[in-house]
Amino acid sequence: MENVDLVIRNAKVFNSYLKCFRKADVYVLDGRIYYIDVKDNANIEIEIALEAEGKAKATGNTMAEIAAEKEIDASGYYMIPGLIDIHMHIESSMMTPQTFAGYAGMCGVTTVVSEPHEMANVKGLSGIYEMIADGENAPIDILYGIPSSVPSTNAELETTGGIIDCQAMKELFERKEVVCVGEIMNYRQIIRENDLEITKFLSYLREKDPHFVIEGHCPSLIGLDLAKFLYLGIDGDHTEHSLEEIRQRFENGMFVELQEKMLRPEILEYIRENRLYEQCGFVTDDTMADKLYEEGQLNKVIEEAIRMGFPAEEAIYCGTYTNARRMNLRDRGVLAPGKTADFSLLTGFHRLEPDFVYKNGRLIASKDRAGDNLSGKELHAENGHIFPKDYYHSVHIPALKPEDFQICTQQEAGNVNVRVIEVSNGRTQTSEKIVSMPVRDHKICWEGSGCLLAMVLERYGKNGNIGYGFVTGDCLKEGAAATTYFHDHHNLFVIGENVRDMRVAVERIEELQGGILTAFHGEVSEELPLPVAGILSDKPIEEIGLALKKVRNSLFHLGYRHYNPVMSLCTLGLPVSPALKLTDRGLVDVVKGEIVELVYS
Repeated sequence: MENVDLVIRNAKVFNSYLKCFRKADVYVLDGRIYYIDVKDNANIEIEIALEAEGKAKATGNTMAEIAAEKEIDASGYYMIPGLIDIHMHIESSMMTPQTFAGYAGMCGVTTVVSEPHEMANVKGLSGIYEMIADGENAPIDILYGIPSSVPSTNAELETTGGIIDCQAMKELFERKEVVCVGEIMNYRQIIRENDLEITKFLSYLREKDPHFVIEGHCPSLIGLDLAKFLYLGIDGDHTEHSLEEIRQRFENGMFVELQEKMLRPEILEYIRENRLYEQCGFVTDDTMADKLYEEGQLNKVIEEAIRMGFPAEEAIYCGTYTNARRMNLRDRGVLAPGKTADFSLLTGFHRLEPDFVYKNGRLIASKDRAGDNLSGKELHAENGHIFPKDYYHSVHIPALKPEDFQICTQQEAGNVNVRVIEVSNGRTQTSEKIVSMPVRDHKICWEGSGCLLAMVLERYGKNGNIGYGFVTGDCLKEGAAATTYFHDHHNLFVIGENVRDMRVAVERIEELQGGILTAFHGEVSEELPLPVAGILSDKPIEEIGLALKKVRNSLFHLGYRHYNPVMSLCTLGLPVSPALKLTDRGLVDVVKGEIVELVYS
């Protein structure tokens, strides 16, 4: 009689190689799958159909001659591999790694590959090490990508708190937690002659490890430019695309990572028609605290794909197996002998809401039978990590004067044409709009123009820059909003339709030492403090999620009509996302990769 640690009996086990469920007993030894004893499988499809109709069918059970220290009867449960999110940023949850990992585990996610370029933009290499330290004793595996674009562009276009150069990338490459190069965002620069730090590192990688995974970020790149990008070995992309752009990526051998905003009927149909399941996977990229708490993480992206007609077995496959292979994680993503015993037990596989989640054969989360939500019964201890004191004092801006809210021009009176950032619901990308505004005493009279004043204040105490712009479209109609969670440089951003509310918002952000908030009628409406480097909170998920939800609702109340107003607000300064963005250096024409004048001539 052989001995193992655990046996899960009578589960409908997902076989990734056959892409089907089979009734089996699964034996676990030392955190890995030891043996899968498949039962009579002839009528499994009929049985699944009967269960879907609320009927039951008895089956026999032949036990292998293996003794288990612990036994679980999983009759009626589906067993799927632990979900693997290979492109995401923990900082997007606004939580510390330990807090994030506890909740992600309850969603059936057992491995994430996080790319900490948000923290790196604020605190450099030390920030990355602090993130790693905070997540060391997390209940799930947190692996990392090397931030390759910090800053996302260059010092002429944005000011950051930290910089990741080639030497820092080499240092990170040696860490056991690092499995890939994170998304290369300066995609238009890298395909031209350049002296970028990431270009130097890619040359180093060709000698050191030519098969090391390199992730990309290349919205709208097509044709020869896309080929040049791929030629450099950057063969993964997660960004938003048209169907034609998606076609070109698949046809040229790129691994396509589908986040929620890419779950469009024409995209999913193209994958189905061409059976491109081996060449794609589901990811989250950015999931904010309120959505994570109320809806879930990668499980909800997969569930939505299934709802839209993506075959369920293929969807599970693309959230586990293909993602694992993309990152060369050969020990997981599948339930088979020798593989890591990471799995979930669910009562149905069209809704991926786990009843029990196991990591390395150990229960890390279970569902509260008395309610609809996971109870958070994680079986792990807090790691006790504390961020350094200076991380709680990272917002350094000079006192603002009334004239700081005025935009002057050489023209004394009349009208001038100005470049305006236009926000459109359904997209994080923006467009440029030319608007005529009156001028009086050399000052642009923007209030009442239908456009909002936007300002980016350099907050690291390096140069005191203030970048100015105007915003219109599906955004605020009244009041103001401010944030230090502002991709990717995370300077202080404030936007508003009147100066009074803008001043209140900025002063409160500085007092909190980071956060995101709204202001109206001279008072703060709602706020989420983010005191850890100005981008994270060390509070529990319930507290973070509820506060962010209130901020989101306040943005709606003040007129923001975007499907994700928080994400829209926080990406108005991302100078690698088309078409016009604002940094502390001024307005950035993303396609040209240069600063452009606010006054259009």
